[in-house]
Amino acid sequence: MTDTILEIKALKKSFGKNEVLKDISLSVNKGEVISIIGASGSGKSTFLRSINLLETPTSGQILYHGENVLEKGYNLTAYREKLGMVFQSFNLFNNLNVLENAIVAQTTVLKRSHTEAEEIAKENLNRVGMTEQYWKAKPSQLSGGQKQRVAIARALSVNPEAILFDEPTSALDPEMVGEVLKTIQDLAKSGLTMLIVTHEMEFARDVSDRVIFMDQGLIAEQGTPEQIFENPQQERTKAFLQRFLN
Repeated sequence: MTDTILEIKALKKSFGKNEVLKDISLSVNKGEVISIIGASGSGKSTFLRSINLLETPTSGQILYHGENVLEKGYNLTAYREKLGMVFQSFNLFNNLNVLENAIVAQTTVLKRSHTEAEEIAKENLNRVGMTEQYWKAKPSQLSGGQKQRVAIARALSVNPEAILFDEPTSALDPEMVGEVLKTIQDLAKSGLTMLIVTHEMEFARDVSDRVIFMDQGLIAEQGTPEQIFENPQQERTKAFLQRFLN
C-alpha cells in the first residue's frame, strides 16, 4: 500500500473574478518527486502556494494524512512545519548569517534547543555543499546559487515530510542553475518527497517520478517523464513542449 501524504481534491482559487485554479485534484505519495510544468500564468505557483496555505483556496479539500487541513480548528502551524517551502527569491534574513538562517525556524517554531538546532543546521548546510567556510557569511556576501542552497538547508532543518520548490532556479544566473539543480537531484535520490514547479525541462525529465502539465488553471496531463516528454497525449502539452524543447 502506498503511503499518501497529501490528497488534494477539487481545489479552486480565485482572485476576484479571475479563477486561477479550476478544480485540481492530485495525490502525493511518500518519497515521490513530482515536477509541475506549464506556461507562465498557468497557475503552477498559485497551486503550490495554496497547498502550503500561503494562499487560501476558494474551495476544495487538502487532506494531510487523511485530515482536511482547511477545516476550522485544524492546527495549521503543525501542518506548515511538515511542508518545507523553497521560494524563487530565497527569502533569507539579510541581518542573519548563513548558520543563523538555518537555525532560526528550528528554535522559534519547533522550540529546539540552540545546541540541537545548530547541529542540525550544520549537518544540512554541509549536505547542500555550504560548508563551514560560509557559515558566518551574510546573504549579501553570497551568490544566488549559494543563497538558494542555504534556503534549501533551512527547509531541510525543520525535518519536513515534503518540500515544495517554487521555481527554485528562476532568479539565478545560468551558471548558478546547475549547482542548485544538482542539490535538488541529490535530495531526490535520498527519498525526500518533493513538489517542484520548474521551467527546467531536462531536469524535470531526469529527477521526477511524475510530471504534471498545467494549462489555464487545470492539470491538462500527467504521467511518467517518458509519457509526458516522449508521448504526450494532449495537443496543448505537445505545443508547450515543442516551444520548450526546440
